[in-house]
Amino acid sequence: MSILRGSSSGSGIPVFLLAENRLLREALVRLLSKKDDILIVGSGSYSPQILQEILSSGPDIVVLDSVSKALSQDRVVHRLLEARPATGVVMVGMEADEDVFLRLVREGVLGYVLTDASSLEVWRAIRDVAAGEAVCPPSLSVALFRFAAQSQPSLSQVRVRKNIDLSPRQQQLARLIREGLSNKEVAARLNLSEQTVKNHVHRMLRKVGATDRVSMAELYSSDGVA
Repeated sequence: MSILRGSSSGSGIPVFLLAENRLLREALVRLLSKKDDILIVGSGSYSPQILQEILSSGPDIVVLDSVSKALSQDRVVHRLLEARPATGVVMVGMEADEDVFLRLVREGVLGYVLTDASSLEVWRAIRDVAAGEAVCPPSLSVALFRFAAQSQPSLSQVRVRKNIDLSPRQQQLARLIREGLSNKEVAARLNLSEQTVKNHVHRMLRKVGATDRVSMAELYSSDGVA
């Protein structure tokens, strides 16, 4: 059962501690409560009502200690982030296991702290994640880069999709964007409304899997689209 410990007079980063291990939970509450920039708004172990208790306490950061619970059928991390996307999730007491680490990253975890970490490292991880950064041990950084690289479609895959999906109008748009024209200039050149151009560009980005209009135009043009 969750034990709410927050105080309306307190200030600092609102943190909820979700730990199956009671000794760890109480130790973290004790240690982090001494930090001026941390406000413990709640703590507890896993239970059917724990998600609602977390949401009710309004934390910026949730600290968890159990991989099996985080990745269980209940998918507490996934459900938490669906309900409160801005929440930062920090896993503590973890092993340097690449597969587990990457599974947690896919769930949305932003902080990953190993079993041999000090209380100072846990505190820093909470602060860094609250500041919009991601935290992982150096030993797992390579796994993260490899995962990111493998998650991107290869250029050849993108070009296959391009050749299948590209309409004549989109070919015109791609050429003009690649020349450096803005959406407004493209609209004037093709006698279209600027909103129509924006709609085309949005659809093209989704088709090619690019993150911006310039990258999209380069990919569409790289196979010699006339």
